[in-house]
Amino acid sequence: MRVSIQAGRVPSLLGRELFRGNVTSYRVHSFEDGVIFCFDVEKRLARLTTMNQQLIKRIGLQEYTQGEAAGMLGLSLRNCIRQYGSALDALTEMFLEAGLLEPLKSCQEGNGDEVSRSATF
Repeated sequence: MRVSIQAGRVPSLLGRELFRGNVTSYRVHSFEDGVIFCFDVEKRLARLTTMNQQLIKRIGLQEYTQGEAAGMLGLSLRNCIRQYGSALDALTEMFLEAGLLEPLKSCQEGNGDEVSRSATF
């Protein structure tokens, strides 16, 4: 039952603004595939710090606002926003390493030419 409830939350977690990469076209063909996927996600979440877990739980899964989560966790709003972004970056990196996400492809990648950011016009 716990896995079924978690499986219901995972697609909404992956489909929202949570990650800066593209979600893979991973298809769950059976209940066992869903369990494996949930286990993989849970394992990555467990590697985060307790505070990062709490931030993702409150904001990403329970859909509290960042202001509400800051109050619950005893953080300033500014610190909450900063730490939440950091938590998402860390989790996204873990998902990329595990193959649960695919990196974004840029049309400017691979040409070898670097554009100077300090160019004057």
